[in-house]
Amino acid sequence: MAVVPDDAGIDQLRRAATQCTACELHVPATQTVFSKGSATARLALVGEQPGDAEDVRGVPFVGPAGQLLTRAILEAGIEPADCYVTNAVKHFRFTVPGPGQRRLHQTPDLEHMTTCRPWLVAELAVVDPVVVVLLGATAGKSLLGPDFRVTRQRGRLIPRAGRGEEPARQNLGWFVATLHPSAVLRADDPVAAHAQLVGDLRLAASVLQPT
Repeated sequence: MAVVPDDAGIDQLRRAATQCTACELHVPATQTVFSKGSATARLALVGEQPGDAEDVRGVPFVGPAGQLLTRAILEAGIEPADCYVTNAVKHFRFTVPGPGQRRLHQTPDLEHMTTCRPWLVAELAVVDPVVVVLLGATAGKSLLGPDFRVTRQRGRLIPRAGRGEEPARQNLGWFVATLHPSAVLRADDPVAAHAQLVGDLRLAASVLQPT
């Protein structure tokens, strides 16, 4: 079982995470899927876990949900290259209904979020973004606790304590909770759901504007 290394940069964390065997998810998964994007980004996006495409390619948000997220980011006036993108859980949790059938997504349990949380906390400490966008319930529960609900907490600025090491910088960060892009794809009204996602991303972008 890999231990999160102290004082590590993103590349060191990524390498160490490939050796993590802290939960059973590493056994059937193809590989650890860590993160992508700028390690000095002012905006970070945290999703749930890798999907099938991400598990194969080793990069987060490269499947249909990732393509939707990229479009929403651009619509919100954010440059994707300026974002840090990661997931609360680093291995794909899935089930296979029968021989020869495709892998079906399974939502991570609380124990998986808890086991992976030190990696997420460590990478956000390195990146130190001004705002962290929580994409869906798993990301929210991982960083805000098991009582988090997207329907109750999305669409508003939530203070994020402890950003940076200097006392003067404490409580200067923010969380913004929103829908996971895969939830937008499954929504009864995907147009309205997409508009909610873009609106929440615009709120996140607003705190990055110079005053």
